This record gives sequence, C-alpha cells and structure tokens, in this order.
Amino acid sequence: MAPKSGQEWGTVLSHLVLGVVSLHAAVCTAQASRGAAAGFLLQALAAATTLATGLGTDEDCHAGAWVATIISLPLLAFDFHWVNGDRSSANLLLGGGLVLAVAGDHLGTEGRSVAGQAVVLVVSVTILIVAVFTANTSGIRGAVLLGMAGLLSRLEDDRLLLLPKEDVCRWTLAAGSWAYRQALHTQHMQWE
Repeated sequence: MAPKSGQEWGTVLSHLVLGVVSLHAAVCTAQASRGAAAGFLLQALAAATTLATGLGTDEDCHAGAWVATIISLPLLAFDFHWVNGDRSSANLLLGGGLVLAVAGDHLGTEGRSVAGQAVVLVVSVTILIVAVFTANTSGIRGAVLLGMAGLLSRLEDDRLLLLPKEDVCRWTLAAGSWAYRQALHTQHMQWE
C-alpha cells in the first residue's frame, strides 16, 4: 500500500470528523428525536462508506452519499419544524427529499448536484427561519453553517483556504451538524 499524500490525509480526516460528529449527534438525539437521530446516522454512514475501500465503485459511494444527503437533511429539519408545530413544512421537506432520492436515477450528474444543493439551501433557510423566531442561537449557527456548506460547494474554485473545496464543505457541514445537535437539545429542553 502506497503512503498517502497530505491532501489524501486531509480528505480522510474531513470524512472521519464528519462521521464522528454525526454519529455522536445521532447517539445524543436518539432518545428525544428519532427522526433527527436517523438523519445524523445517515450522514455518519455516508462518511463511513466513502472512507471504506472495496465496498463498491467510487460512483456507488458518491451515489450513496448523495441519497444520504437528500434524505438526512430533511430528516434533521423535520424534527425542528415538527416540535414547533409546523407539521406541513416538516412533511413537505421530508416528502420532497424522499421523492428526489427515488428520482435520482433519472437525473443526470448536474441534476443531482443542483437537487442536492437545493435541498441543503432549503433546509438551512427553513431551519434559520424557525431558529430566529424561537431565538435558538445554536439553530441559527447551524443553519448558517449548513447554508455556507451548500454555497461553498457551488464555487468554481477547486481549493478554498488552501484545502480542497470538498474538504472545506465537509468541515463546515460537521460544524453545522454539531451546532444543530446543540439546537435540538436546546429546543427539547424548552419544551420539557
């Protein structure tokens, strides 16, 4: 096995951090919110399958990570909306994510990219709206970081802050997931 370059180690580390943060968030939220815990678990599994070699082709790993993103983010937003009484938005986000996941085979590469970024931005904006009205600062932070990850992925540059763009997006998504876990905890503490 050939030694890994610094860039490869950076990519592995970003996947690992996203997976660990997501798995920790899934364990912490499992008792209070099974939907959000499932969303965090999907993020962790997507990061783990991307890291594991020999599980399939690179294309299979990317398709699995795409489906996990399309379903996991609406699951995270679902609980945030549901607890605050906005059941129609919660159902709409989750239903839209599930329809996109099923229709993914019929979308081209560019179509999946646009759909994934649309889900990230819609979820982050709706979480931001709820967080602002409930004065949940962790929710605001998580929504901004999640939206930033979506916007950074649209940039044409391959490198940001001397790192590959995908790594910066994963670091930002990990920070957003951490803040979102704190927001869910705060939200559930308010309702108890």
